[in-house]
Amino acid sequence: MARTAPKAAQIRKTVDETFYLSRPRHGAVLKEEVWQDEDGTVARYSLAYLNPRICGVDNGRVLGYDNAHGYHHRHFMGQIERIEFKTYEDLNRRFLKEAQELWRQEDENSQ
Repeated sequence: MARTAPKAAQIRKTVDETFYLSRPRHGAVLKEEVWQDEDGTVARYSLAYLNPRICGVDNGRVLGYDNAHGYHHRHFMGQIERIEFKTYEDLNRRFLKEAQELWRQEDENSQ
């Protein structure tokens, strides 16, 4: 009797949001993509603040978090570092807090 391969876990994209920022960050973008498994657990994610006027590398990614390539990591101005991952919700809050701090610094530097 032939064995059948175990069913691969199915994941589906549940969040695909792109926000185009207005002045003073005209041309910048915030992106969030999330894939979940059948149980609702986040299996894959990508958070990014893109602004090619600030960062000329990594497709303009100033700040980002994802778990591509099999590990959780942070992108900042072309550099990548491993991070400790607890929950997606915690990471999302961290990302938004860091992005807001970057915007505050950008605003201060433009005055």
